[in-house]
Amino acid sequence: MKKVLTDDATLVRNYIQGDENSLAVLIARHKQRIYSFIYSKVYDRDVAEDVFQDTFIKVINTLKRGRYNEEGKFLPWVMRIAHNLVIDHFRRNNRMPKFDNDGEFSIFSVLSDSSLNAEKQMCKDQVESDVRRLIEELPADQKEVLHMRVYQEMSFKEISERTGVSINTALGRMRYALINLRKVIEKHNIVLTN
Repeated sequence: MKKVLTDDATLVRNYIQGDENSLAVLIARHKQRIYSFIYSKVYDRDVAEDVFQDTFIKVINTLKRGRYNEEGKFLPWVMRIAHNLVIDHFRRNNRMPKFDNDGEFSIFSVLSDSSLNAEKQMCKDQVESDVRRLIEELPADQKEVLHMRVYQEMSFKEISERTGVSINTALGRMRYALINLRKVIEKHNIVLTN
């Protein structure tokens, strides 16, 4: 008799309802793919094991808090969590690529343009597109200040003069714009790096 495989969404639902074994099935089903992905980024078995463990701790905590809403897309969601934790690992160890600072500021200058291969360029373009799309969701006053500051490289004094508000108001709008962007990014588990 052939065993019927339960889909991820059902296993997640069963786990949330208290069936611990469902999580074990999910981990067994996806362990190799997730671990291989992590290892391909860190090239260290011990670090890969740690990040893998941290990934599933975060998965469990999110599921237990009832904050999972990926509509059956369990694996891509877990991969995004793993990807974010790999980035956190590199940040903690100061191994993130440094920004170029050749006088021409770009929020996307994580990698020097000359070193970008086609795939990285596509990722960079996608990140830039995603950021611009997220900015469009901001309230008009926050969007305006963010555009002037980041894309037109204006000082807060110049922004204040252009918009007719005080420097403190311009600073406040920029602060709220960044807070709101962060909320949207966290809410959707968006990865803004390649």
